[in-house]
Amino acid sequence: MKLADVDGRRLAYHRAGAGPALVLLHGGWSDGRAWQPQLAGLADRYDVIAWDAPGCGGSDDPPGEMTMSGYADALAALLAALGVDSAHLGGLSWGGGLALAVWERHPQLVRSLVLAGAYAGWRGSLPPAEVEARVRRVRAEADRPPREWLEGYLPTLFDGPVPPGTLELVRTMMLESRRAGMLPMLSAFAEADLNAVLPTITVPTLLLWGEHDQRAPVRTVAAALRSAIPAAELVVLPGVGHEINLEAPEAFNVEVRRFLETSGATLWPVSRATCALCGQQAESEDAPLTWVTSIEDGRKLLYCDRCARENVRNIEGKLDPVYW
Repeated sequence: MKLADVDGRRLAYHRAGAGPALVLLHGGWSDGRAWQPQLAGLADRYDVIAWDAPGCGGSDDPPGEMTMSGYADALAALLAALGVDSAHLGGLSWGGGLALAVWERHPQLVRSLVLAGAYAGWRGSLPPAEVEARVRRVRAEADRPPREWLEGYLPTLFDGPVPPGTLELVRTMMLESRRAGMLPMLSAFAEADLNAVLPTITVPTLLLWGEHDQRAPVRTVAAALRSAIPAAELVVLPGVGHEINLEAPEAFNVEVRRFLETSGATLWPVSRATCALCGQQAESEDAPLTWVTSIEDGRKLLYCDRCARENVRNIEGKLDPVYW
């Protein structure tokens, strides 16, 4: 775990690998340790960064109540402190809603979205009675030691056998969760309705779901996101529950890697070339470019990072990820 000073408060994060930045956002009762299988499994091609949200893990507690916009601004400030100006953004559950808030507030930071078991906020994705029941339960539990209530959640998080050590990790994170972190996250997410954001998404988006997700069901929550986000891809892993990245880490990593390498989301830097759209000359990685293969005659053309991201859905061809 590493620490960064952001506006006078410590934000903790976990980081591994090198390459395009892949920023991962955890869910509730959790922290960046939840992404251990991705920090290990995707670091060969990506600079994987998993933060601890304010009030979680090693991060300082928030000063008081926060909104999803406030969390998005905190993440943007952390990435600025780390020198990351754009990233693939992945989020699980609460973290998926946060990824949507980051797109709304800071779209220039987002190269692509991986939304796993995500919501458009609880108010945006769940019936009012369900939101009320969840809020009432968490508020009552916040005043009790986590050991008294955490076991009641595990059956709703996983569907089948989990890899060795996974339950111990989840229990540890839940035992270490604290009221000062839980309640602001709860309030922000319970009130959030991010449905208006969904049609505005113009970056490649993967919806990655567990078939038996009890907390964010595929047939309702995932289907609504798939209908509202232009050209989003929905992948459902069979026999998996809500904590999809921990229950089926290998399958999760395979799908994320495939998506980033074939959807046009990953723009690998090359140098000493000319952008086919704007004519920009690239003499170094200060002006990154990426290969695009034409579907008409197979010619390889180069597009600068900005043009490729802005025109990815209009370019005739597929982005080939290559190193230069």
